[in-house]
Amino acid sequence: MDIYTEKLLTDKFNIDKKVINTVASSEKKIADIFAGFDDIMTFNQYKILDAFRKNRISDVHFSWNTGYGYDDPGREALEKVWADVFSAEAALVRPIIVNGTHALSLTLSGILRPGDELIYCTGRPYDTLEETIGIRGSGKGSLKDFGIIYKQVELSEDGSLDFDALKKAITPDTRMISLQRATGYAFRKAVTIPEIKAWTAFVKGIRPDIVCMVDNCYGEFLDTLEPTDLGADIIAGSLIKNPGGGLALTGGYITGRKDLVDLVSYRMTAPGIGGECGLTFGQTRNMLQGLFMAPSTVNGAIKGAVLCGQVFSDLGYEVCPLPDDKRSDIIQAVKLGSAEAVKAFCQGIQAAAPVDSHVRPEPWGMPGYEDDVIMAAGAFVQGSSIELSADAPMREPYTAYFQGGLTYAHSMFGVINALQELYSRGIVNI
Repeated sequence: MDIYTEKLLTDKFNIDKKVINTVASSEKKIADIFAGFDDIMTFNQYKILDAFRKNRISDVHFSWNTGYGYDDPGREALEKVWADVFSAEAALVRPIIVNGTHALSLTLSGILRPGDELIYCTGRPYDTLEETIGIRGSGKGSLKDFGIIYKQVELSEDGSLDFDALKKAITPDTRMISLQRATGYAFRKAVTIPEIKAWTAFVKGIRPDIVCMVDNCYGEFLDTLEPTDLGADIIAGSLIKNPGGGLALTGGYITGRKDLVDLVSYRMTAPGIGGECGLTFGQTRNMLQGLFMAPSTVNGAIKGAVLCGQVFSDLGYEVCPLPDDKRSDIIQAVKLGSAEAVKAFCQGIQAAAPVDSHVRPEPWGMPGYEDDVIMAAGAFVQGSSIELSADAPMREPYTAYFQGGLTYAHSMFGVINALQELYSRGIVNI
């Protein structure tokens, strides 16, 4: 950090020089790690460019029609590009998919039928899926309501997939095995691409007809390969996370085998209609440009996550993953140890935002979550977690989850401001 940037931070943002020096010292330790991320970014940028060129994207694909949305050339081109980027047969990429949970719910309910068995092999799924599956809540159309059997296999003590336990859990009724790539609100490393490759080979070796489904949220473009390159039958995620590049205003995606994507499309609209209808509301431009920008945006976010991990590890906090661990999502977990520390961290992130920086987030009972949650997200797109954000369930051991940043410089400032908030309140000693 040069002297001009340091002076700007002290004069305009009231950042203590001790905070600046702490972050700068940590940043120097991870330069080699950053170089590896740059190589992955370059590969994915050219991979996406190839898909755009192959599908002859032009400005005609930025227009849209009305009514039912029949014969929308932009939507068709977007979904062909998406399928090519993810080495898949087909894709649904729609603004009418409201979030990642919706994309996953469509995938599960579109493919599974009464009497089928679903196994989650990464332990308890993310909080918002619990009511979708029927683990928690009063039903309301959950998978449990429709007679779908649910099992979960916990991860091994070291955080790896437990193949022995998974093999024992599989029965003749097993129709789908799902894997959550990202950590969610667990304190574990994300499931890596090599682990996903081993998992699909293991499952298909037992029964080739079992559907391997991956919740790919937060994991896109962190490797040169995606789960669909490695045997996963279908994956799903959100456009206001990694693959929207910060430009998609809403939406989600499902991509994989055509027969499975077709089943999901019938759930999304209606049997016999599927993906042939559905307005894009003029969003194909943002979705295509966001996808094109995604490798660069994800690169900035993952560098910020590693920096966050390094800074707080250097200060003696337990972090996951460790700074030099293989990354498979953009999330950095930091065990802060108290409700006061979690609030200070998240309020520091909020104050670093370009939008609503004056707002001070407080914990509240968000729909779909079991505990009160505090969320910091001063974003151009509400709820966009590829933009700088942080959140935490208000439960022990009081772990904050840091992610996003449309640029590395902004993600870095989030780390600086969160540390400043903790330092100014006397929670952290530097």
